[in-house]
Amino acid sequence: MIKVSASIVTYNNINYIEKAVGTLLDSVKDENIDFRLYVFDNGSTDGTVELLNEKFGGDSRFKFTSTGANLGFGKAHNKILDEFDAFKADYHCVVNPDVVIEDDIISKMVNYCEENPSVVQLSPRICFPDGRDQILGKKNPHIWYLAASRLRGDEVSKLLSSYAMLDADYTKPFEISNATGCFMFFRGDAFRKNSGFDDRYFMYFEDCDITRSMKKLGKVLFFPDAIVYHVWARDSKRNTKLKIIHIQSMLKYYLKWRTI
Repeated sequence: MIKVSASIVTYNNINYIEKAVGTLLDSVKDENIDFRLYVFDNGSTDGTVELLNEKFGGDSRFKFTSTGANLGFGKAHNKILDEFDAFKADYHCVVNPDVVIEDDIISKMVNYCEENPSVVQLSPRICFPDGRDQILGKKNPHIWYLAASRLRGDEVSKLLSSYAMLDADYTKPFEISNATGCFMFFRGDAFRKNSGFDDRYFMYFEDCDITRSMKKLGKVLFFPDAIVYHVWARDSKRNTKLKIIHIQSMLKYYLKWRTI
């Protein structure tokens, strides 16, 4: 029996969270996988807590914890580390509260990693709800790539195309340096060895950071056989407070890794 854990951190996500939790639980159908989903609530006030307890409280695979405050993304996800010793997960997924899963991608990722022991992290294909691919960075986030992403228009620039590695063969797995945080699949012992996320990032860049760290432990791959549907609101483009947090995290990242 292979053990897989997943964690979702939610903060006032009542419009999305039921579908994210429901489709993820329903998607795991392999009888050889023992699955647990841990949801950590960062102090929601919109009814999220009541909804989750009502809809999923009776499911033995669902574990809910209120953090009591808004700890941010990485620090709240790191709460899963307290559960690892008891559950001893072979693999771990980090999942956003605004994703939808339509088939058993967990089994696909587990099977691939079982056959490829040098792989420590997989990043699935990320699509909008209508099926269009989201153009997301797969190289380290140098400043010019971020500028191209922030200023994107209807057409994809050469810089953005390079950042997203659009010239790669998307029909098979390939190595990447940067994986989006909306759905990350880790080998359990590698996630433990890295002690989860660097919680100095409140939000943003913790996904770039942990991917860079994971590459020191093994291979990180884009895995197109698994598809995740993601709303991707891109709130930091419209919210001034989140924009400031985004810039702060960017500076922390560049100072840590000594690169721009």
